[in-house]
Amino acid sequence: MLLCRTVFGGIVKKVAFYTLGCKVNQYETEAMAEAFENAGYEQVDFDRQADVYVINTCTVTGLSSRKSRQAIRKARQLNEDAIVAAVGCYPQTAKEEVESLPEVDIIAGTADRIKVPEYVEAFMTEKLSRGKDKFSSVDNIMKKRDFEDLKIERYKDRTRAFLKVQEGCSQFCSYCIIPYARGPIRSRAAEDVVSEVHKLVKAGFKEAVLTGIHIASYGRDLGELRLIDLIRLIHDVDGIERIRIGSIEPTLVTPEFVSSVSKMKKLCPHYHISLQSGCDETLARMNRRYTTAQYRKAVELLREQIPDVAVTTDVMVGFPGETDEEFEKTYEFLNDIQFSKMHVFKFSPRKGTPAATFVGQIGGSVKEERSRRVIELSDRCSKAFYNKFLGREIPVLYEQEVKGKGGMYEGLTPNYIRVLAKGDNSLVGNIVETRLISLEDEYVIGDI
Repeated sequence: MLLCRTVFGGIVKKVAFYTLGCKVNQYETEAMAEAFENAGYEQVDFDRQADVYVINTCTVTGLSSRKSRQAIRKARQLNEDAIVAAVGCYPQTAKEEVESLPEVDIIAGTADRIKVPEYVEAFMTEKLSRGKDKFSSVDNIMKKRDFEDLKIERYKDRTRAFLKVQEGCSQFCSYCIIPYARGPIRSRAAEDVVSEVHKLVKAGFKEAVLTGIHIASYGRDLGELRLIDLIRLIHDVDGIERIRIGSIEPTLVTPEFVSSVSKMKKLCPHYHISLQSGCDETLARMNRRYTTAQYRKAVELLREQIPDVAVTTDVMVGFPGETDEEFEKTYEFLNDIQFSKMHVFKFSPRKGTPAATFVGQIGGSVKEERSRRVIELSDRCSKAFYNKFLGREIPVLYEQEVKGKGGMYEGLTPNYIRVLAKGDNSLVGNIVETRLISLEDEYVIGDI
């Protein structure tokens, strides 16, 4: 078997990764990739032939699980002799289902991902000595109490660094599988976070993006420390020029919080505040722990004290029992708030969550129409927001050249406007004052 000679015979060993889902998954894939490199593997693109394929899965929606299965099947098609590992949220919540997939050799959950290279060796040993065709390591995540510190020592091909500072969620929204996939809240030690930020500065990064499963809960398991304290510590690190935070809850946005962040000039004026519904009755069934009035107040506080602030959000349509009247309340609320961007999702029942068994499940065509309307509203709101900045010079952190755009490079303003400008590779990784001149699709065209 070619694979045995490749993995154990000193010939080049190649590993490829496919990552679905959130920014936390992206960070964890990078940590796993480094672990494989430390074990002697060369990382290659997923569409190339490799000896090991690692699919870092997602299961937040039914579509996410389906895409995970598609990636698993594609890996097997790329090399029928390869080892295929399915890791992350999907196997954590549906272990038997993933084990039944004939293409999968290794099944691992959301704990001990740094050990996946060891699992590859263990699988080969078991297969050769005992004839086993699967290796499974999925622990009871609900018993986890320690943050798994997936340290990254080498950083590649990034201008913005994702920095995982928190794991788990204890909110238990009625539709969400994530608490069952990620377990209870665990926070990364502040000194470890600050240490990694210093490494990012040395590696040339200008921006750190703080990520977590429920980042607003950071520090609740550490005593007095809270997210605002962590941000303040990072803000004091010389050399880091931008700090961006992931999705937060409106209950975090208090007058005290806004007063503090408004004084931190490195903190990007961009807040992604999860909403899900603009109707209080729907929010109650979702077990979201705030009202639309509280949400509106959070947005008002940010806009009053932080110039040019962008507020983005998530919206779910078609939640069980969402009547036409409830949806219209949501639509009116969204139109009133005028977000700079909305990520729109159709409700997807997840086995094991309360909402999967709720009465009043909404048909697919109704969800599709509601989704279409909200996406159209989001597009109009985004254009209105971008138009406010045309003619102004704004600092843009350029990330990469855009293929097929004739020497155009893309980057982000502090308030998350994606900009395209003509330039060369010297732009990448640098913050450059750019005049915003026009709109083109999802971009704002800039002139350097």
